[in-house]
Amino acid sequence: MTRYVCLLAIVLTSAVLAAPPIPPGATLERIATGFKFVEGPLWKEGVGLLFSDIHASTIYQWSKSDSMVTIYLKPSDSSNGLTFDVQGNLILTQMRTRRISRQERNGTITPLATMYNGKRLNSPNDIVITSKGSIVFTDPDFNTPAGEPKELGFKGIFRLSQSGTLQVMDSTFDKPNGICFSPDEKRLYVNESPQHKIYVWDVENDSTITNKRVFYTIPQSGYADGMKTDPEGNVYCTGPGGVWIVSPAGTYLDKIATPETPTNCAWGETDRKTLYITAGTSIYRIRLAPTTGIEEGALCPDAYELCANYPNPFNPSTTIRYGLSRKSSASLTVFNPLGAHVATLAQGCQDAGYHEVRFNASGLSSGVYFYQLSVLPQGKRDGVPLEGQGETAKGFVQTRAFLLLR
Repeated sequence: MTRYVCLLAIVLTSAVLAAPPIPPGATLERIATGFKFVEGPLWKEGVGLLFSDIHASTIYQWSKSDSMVTIYLKPSDSSNGLTFDVQGNLILTQMRTRRISRQERNGTITPLATMYNGKRLNSPNDIVITSKGSIVFTDPDFNTPAGEPKELGFKGIFRLSQSGTLQVMDSTFDKPNGICFSPDEKRLYVNESPQHKIYVWDVENDSTITNKRVFYTIPQSGYADGMKTDPEGNVYCTGPGGVWIVSPAGTYLDKIATPETPTNCAWGETDRKTLYITAGTSIYRIRLAPTTGIEEGALCPDAYELCANYPNPFNPSTTIRYGLSRKSSASLTVFNPLGAHVATLAQGCQDAGYHEVRFNASGLSSGVYFYQLSVLPQGKRDGVPLEGQGETAKGFVQTRAFLLLR
């Protein structure tokens, strides 16, 4: 039991698959237009795409089934960034009222954070939720309503805990904007808009960020804006000319060119492999999954690896992919944070190559769960999953976390 409780502190990254972020033949498609200034895209399973039109003070809903756009929330008090909390409630930044709010299930709006040390926030901009339920957001002052005083005296990154405590994580920015975590939440990325620089910190205990450093500088004048990461840890930053894709090592990989200046992006569809992009007056999307799937057991990897699941967060099902460098006796299991066994998804002798398993969490409550790949030593067919991690003479174990949102 003890070793599974410790999993809370060892969410591990997997080897990156050797595939370009933009597959051959991927094309950008404009799916809606005619808005004033769009931001904050967010995919909601069974609903479609939600997005803010800041100047119209409206959150719209785009439906994939009929491509229709309808009003989801109006007025939205100039909402910008959108996300979901661990209970599945919509969390939004409201720049006109200078606050972070939650939309309740009955549609009412509950303010969550408006002031810090007795002074009003500037104009909360972009926002993200951790798997433990903390709300982290940027608070620049370039959208503070005209005629209203700027009270704080700094533009920072804030964290709102589940208990309602608001803390400053960093106050050294001039214009903090886009924000996102690495898939394992061990890194926090925030960009400085006019400098078109992306900074990164190490995250400690979900509440502290340290070791601030420049991650990447977009080599083109313009404005860095909303950001997201993909399951492999690549950063997708909207900026001059399109969406800039940067590897976890800070290396430029590619750019998705857009006809309008992009403001933010979000992963959508059931497998979260379609990137939705807000840009100027329009909504765009591009499919970033290969058009031909990888067959079971194909493309043998050089080492054992457990890949990031997709989508994540998920409801109610998600796909887990793993690779075996040789024919092995392996198991794929799911546990809750207390170490209790939830499901066995695969077990037994398996061929070398990549394998995919679908996990359906129907009947489980919202929260963080863990999935673990265990490979027994060569020549051993039965036994208990091994302690530790890494491919050794004693076997291989790797564990990842995923989030079920109801």
